[in-house]
Amino acid sequence: MNMVKKFFTHFEENVCILFLGTMVMALTLQVFMRFVLSSSLAWTEELSRYSFIWSVYMGGVLAVKHGQHVRITAQFLLLPPKVRVLIRVFTDLLWMAANFFIAYQSGLVLQDAFAFPEVSPTLGIVKGYVEAMLPASFLLMNVRLVMQYWDLLKNNDLMSLAQIGGGEA
Repeated sequence: MNMVKKFFTHFEENVCILFLGTMVMALTLQVFMRFVLSSSLAWTEELSRYSFIWSVYMGGVLAVKHGQHVRITAQFLLLPPKVRVLIRVFTDLLWMAANFFIAYQSGLVLQDAFAFPEVSPTLGIVKGYVEAMLPASFLLMNVRLVMQYWDLLKNNDLMSLAQIGGGEA
């Protein structure tokens, strides 16, 4: 069980490392092929593009996990801390609802992507696998948000949400 917990604790970091590393290696190989061997490999461009897409969305999840996503909070400095917490919880609930909506809608599109598969020209994979990152990342953002709130409630530290410019888990 400890290994599963460790895997899930660093899941986003490991996925980002995997896809960013894949992208860099594919682009490096392409540069080497073009400038040293005066040839090219068509599949490296496609692989690097797909790796970039996956790393960007997983990077968004990573930002949520570490509380480093963009928030505009300066306007709340004039409010009492309890009101700040209420607004923060409310806006996070709205955000989670938006994440569910995006995941649901992209899931519907994904059903079509697998029902009528479009195969990538050089790698020969169904593009639905690349597009699957969209619903997966938005659902994982919600998982990480719920985990943050669970930790705050468990540690009786919900008032830390009143801190402006920090305090995220």
